[in-house]
Amino acid sequence: MPQVLDPGKARTMDEFIGELRLLKAWAGGPSITEITRRVHQDWRRAGRPRTEWPARSTVGNCFLPGRGRPNPDLLLAVVRALVGGDEATVALWRQTLRTVLGEAEAAARVRACDRLPAGPSPLLGRTRAASAAEAALMAEGRPGVVVLEGAAGVGKTSLAVHMARRVAARSPAGAPVLFARLRGFAPTGPAADPAAVLETFLRLLGVTGDRIPYGVTARAALYRQLLAGTGALVVLDDAADAERVRPLLPGDPTCRTLVTSRRGMRALPGGTRLTVEPLAPDASVALLRQTAGADAHATDTAALRRIAADLGHLPLALALIGRHMRQHTGWTLADYHRETVVPLALEEGVRAAIAATDAQVTEGARKLLRLLALPPLDRTDTALAVALAGECEQAVRGHLDALCAAHLLTEPEPGRFRMPELVRAYAGERVGIDVPATSIHQALRRVRAHTQAAGAGTARVLAA
Repeated sequence: MPQVLDPGKARTMDEFIGELRLLKAWAGGPSITEITRRVHQDWRRAGRPRTEWPARSTVGNCFLPGRGRPNPDLLLAVVRALVGGDEATVALWRQTLRTVLGEAEAAARVRACDRLPAGPSPLLGRTRAASAAEAALMAEGRPGVVVLEGAAGVGKTSLAVHMARRVAARSPAGAPVLFARLRGFAPTGPAADPAAVLETFLRLLGVTGDRIPYGVTARAALYRQLLAGTGALVVLDDAADAERVRPLLPGDPTCRTLVTSRRGMRALPGGTRLTVEPLAPDASVALLRQTAGADAHATDTAALRRIAADLGHLPLALALIGRHMRQHTGWTLADYHRETVVPLALEEGVRAAIAATDAQVTEGARKLLRLLALPPLDRTDTALAVALAGECEQAVRGHLDALCAAHLLTEPEPGRFRMPELVRAYAGERVGIDVPATSIHQALRRVRAHTQAAGAGTARVLAA
């Protein structure tokens, strides 16, 4: 089957329309009049009344992007008119259309409100990060956009809500507050559609449905017009990328915007990027104690520090294990050794959070992440990564950059990389599932050859 007849790569309605236009070209470029004639002919054979037959302009609109309410019945009739009696191909397009419309419906479901959600108080271990974010957000002469970036479960949303409450307390009376979850890295379902977020924001700002324009550009213009000079505070949680954030920025010097994301947003103009790191050891112990709520655990600080280190000081994992301690009073701290707490944290939610990030990097980066779990070290360098991947250095460097941008790796020094504890555990689970055994054996042979060639000096450096 010609590739142009496989629409499966379409994920949005506009992409579906793009594939439909390619199909029209593949079919010889029939005119809209001719396609309309074929649709009429098919519907007449099917016994459909003339009152249902589409006008030529309606058929022509099927090939235009930006359509708000597509007619699935007519779109499939156009496909059939282009491919003739090939029902297998029509069935492929039908399935793709169902998927696209389902994704569009899910993306239009927006969780947004005109107040801030509840957040932890006090926020443990974030005094310095909160001060840096507040200074950047309130700096004079700046756009007032701060992006909190970091790994899944590191506490970006908690910090953003905490910061937003402090900023709201200093905002002018009556200044609008808008909060939206953008679902950029949700384990299931698509990211929120910026047009749908804008529609919800406009309604919260008092715009009636009949006054809300169609399309992202027009809605963004009205949104910015309404927020101009108001000192509004906008919080955009879990953003996928800069492209989905730009239409939602107020674009006014009196307004403040906080964005959280697992991905680096270098392309967001004027934004100040701050990385949210795992907690310090003392704050990790305090979070474990606070969540566990068990006096019996309070005295053994050394054991709690060991548990926190095994969890990479990740707030999500610490909270999950603390909750497990609270619910399982028969367990002692000695029962929470590394072979127990890491699988527990993964099972309780960390695995799903990491997997959602992992799913959004390239296939090559995903494979490299798994292979990096093979050597018994949490640190690597570019040369060892090249040996594991079996690709050229330029390609591997691209994979490493993608993994760092997604906070699945860190780069403490140029060319030196570290894999967080729980990411390493996740990658170790996946490598035997996702990478063929032959590829694993080949990677390990390349690593042995690399180590022998590099000598013991390289091994000592990597182990440092």
